[in-house]
Amino acid sequence: MSQCKKIQIRIIILFLFSFSVFLVNPAFGWDDETHLAIAKASEYSKWYYVVGPDIAKVKAGNIETYNHFFDNNNNVEVVPEIIFEQAGRYNHPEDEEGHLYGAILASLREYASRLKETGSEYHLAFCAHYIGDLSQPLHNIPYDDFNKEHHAENDGAAGKDVLQQISKIKKHMYRVNLRSDHFEEDLAKEIALIANKARLLGYELIKGNRNLSKEEAYIQLGQSASLFKAVLKHFSKVR
Repeated sequence: MSQCKKIQIRIIILFLFSFSVFLVNPAFGWDDETHLAIAKASEYSKWYYVVGPDIAKVKAGNIETYNHFFDNNNNVEVVPEIIFEQAGRYNHPEDEEGHLYGAILASLREYASRLKETGSEYHLAFCAHYIGDLSQPLHNIPYDDFNKEHHAENDGAAGKDVLQQISKIKKHMYRVNLRSDHFEEDLAKEIALIANKARLLGYELIKGNRNLSKEEAYIQLGQSASLFKAVLKHFSKVR
């Protein structure tokens, strides 16, 4: 077999593998510009890092993909205990239902344990992305036919000019208090609060067979930005 033929076969295999990764559950999430806008509204100095986790899915496959959603197939109310349980499944490539809530907590644990190491900031950027995904309603409900059909449209619901509309996100931000001596406890409660709001909104979309309105999208983005800003404030005190 010629060298050229071998290269062609390798390219085909790589393409088929990459394609199969996304067939399971694409978990696209908010589009890149929306993730960047959330980070900027949070006043994250490394806001340009936050699309990295979506890039990572291309090579890491399900190791990373399942960190971006929780299908909640049993439609249960999200409580803090679920967040702590999911944290143990962070980066687990066989957890097809997903573990978004635990990924937020686990990525911060990784960050906290590596504060003085080169590259520790990347763990915080992963968290920023996951907190962004948290407010996307379709990341909190089953990946059914409605979800598949409407996902891409809702990912860009804030509009193509979202990076020029940071003030609109800030309009919907609110203060989140994460106590230093009860950080994980408070964080889990806030994750559950946003997750349940997003889940219920997702079912409203299904009931109305519709997409998010732009106003609804900005309300959701404000929730993510508020929580991540509180996370940044916490770590500014412990660094």
